[in-house]
Amino acid sequence: MLLKFTEKAWECLLIPSKRVTFAPQLKRAAASLTICGCGEIGRHARLRIWCREAWGFESLHPHSFPQIKLNMATISREQIAPLHERIKVTVSPADYNPAYESALKKYAKNANIPGFRKGMVPTGVVKKMYGAAVFTEEVLRKIENELMQYLQTENIAYLGQPLPEDNNDPAQINHATPQDYTFSFELGLKPNFSIPDLAKAKTTLSLVETTEEMVNEEVERLRQRLGKMTELEAVSNEEDILNVSFQKSDAKGVVEEGAEKKENSLLLKYFSAATQKELMGKKKDEQIILQVGKAFEDKERDWLAKDLGLDKDNKEDLKQYFVMQITKIGFVEKRALDEDFFKEAMPAKEIKNEEDFRSAIKSQIEGYWKHQAQHMLELEIFHLLSEDTKMDFPEDFLKKWLLKSREKEQTPEAIEKDFPSFLNQLHWTLLSNEIGTQQSLQVSREEIMDNLRQQLMGYFGSMNLGGNLDWLDSYVERMMGDKQQVESAYQRVFSSKVLAWAASQAKPTEKKITAEEFQKLSEKHQH
Repeated sequence: MLLKFTEKAWECLLIPSKRVTFAPQLKRAAASLTICGCGEIGRHARLRIWCREAWGFESLHPHSFPQIKLNMATISREQIAPLHERIKVTVSPADYNPAYESALKKYAKNANIPGFRKGMVPTGVVKKMYGAAVFTEEVLRKIENELMQYLQTENIAYLGQPLPEDNNDPAQINHATPQDYTFSFELGLKPNFSIPDLAKAKTTLSLVETTEEMVNEEVERLRQRLGKMTELEAVSNEEDILNVSFQKSDAKGVVEEGAEKKENSLLLKYFSAATQKELMGKKKDEQIILQVGKAFEDKERDWLAKDLGLDKDNKEDLKQYFVMQITKIGFVEKRALDEDFFKEAMPAKEIKNEEDFRSAIKSQIEGYWKHQAQHMLELEIFHLLSEDTKMDFPEDFLKKWLLKSREKEQTPEAIEKDFPSFLNQLHWTLLSNEIGTQQSLQVSREEIMDNLRQQLMGYFGSMNLGGNLDWLDSYVERMMGDKQQVESAYQRVFSSKVLAWAASQAKPTEKKITAEEFQKLSEKHQH
């Protein structure tokens, strides 16, 4: 999870910009995870250095340590700690005076000052009124330009932005006494790392065999979902559907103050035998008091506990009492296995009989488990890459950078607490960007639109959306105008391409497992 207090800071650190810009402008940068090198120099350097706002790009090239004379400015570089350096930029009057004089002339040409015609204001008057501010701005602009040109010329690979040190004092700049000015900046360098040889890594492709039981369950689920619902007065059959609400309570059914009411829809057969017996004959609006750990069968207990905000593996959580109220009782008359049902269940296929229908269901389930096996392999490779790709980071610099580039006020203690998750995310982003660069992975506009379309379809779930989906394409086009939506979709597509490439390099050992074993394996990888 990204650091909650550094959303903009994170973007500044990881998303490239071909322009050095103000922090507010960084939110409008292209949502690309392929990090590029330095670009041209932005404007208003005085404000950027004075306020220590973020400069948003990262260079990926090697670096060196010479002290050089760039144009006429003097640049020196020294190491503070591994991957953490200080750069000092010294400019003389000969460096900044030409720009200062030019700026004064521009002010004189465009200034509207009472008593003077526009364009006819004497330079001396402008210098007296605005000289101090213009002078400071041009000195700081020159310092910034020389710094950024040095980083670009020397191909220095760094993270985030150069941080002006606290001993920099723009107040020392005095247009009445031009002199040499030195400003120093801290720099965090990008670590060197190598991507592991995935072909030699030990990986597993976990394949679940499709069973007749799975096919039967899916057939019955479809017959139930597409069946005819009848509302009942009282509970009478294990196939009855109960719409219920849950509220936390004590053992006597006294609801906790402010307890949220959570609704669900459950088959009677999901409950334990004892609870089924208790519910038989109950009518709408009647209640029972139950504990999730005792009231449900094992298979249903796990997902219901999650729905209710409980930890299925915590015995104390499962002892929590709830008041369960019945809000509706229904019974679904399952559909007959005829051509009308086959057509409604699978409109894209021409199915005439039950055998072909079951065969089509089996193919769908096999496709599902094949996709899940590939996803599990990619998840395994993600962990492998994260653990086996060693990187060092300039941690002191990054913590300082997070403090100074934050949007909201944060304490060093808060940053320290979430710093490990920040480093994990940074580690994976650098790694995935490197893979993307090496393999020339690209994300097209069409792929972004398709991802947004799939996301929308997921929201609607099993709803019948009809045959004409022109409205969906129109909605996706509108979403493409939302930068945040586009950036999120880009990152999803890019990450999937990185992991798909990584999985293609692996040589996994195939292993047959059950659906239950696959579920446990999935839970293990999620932790």
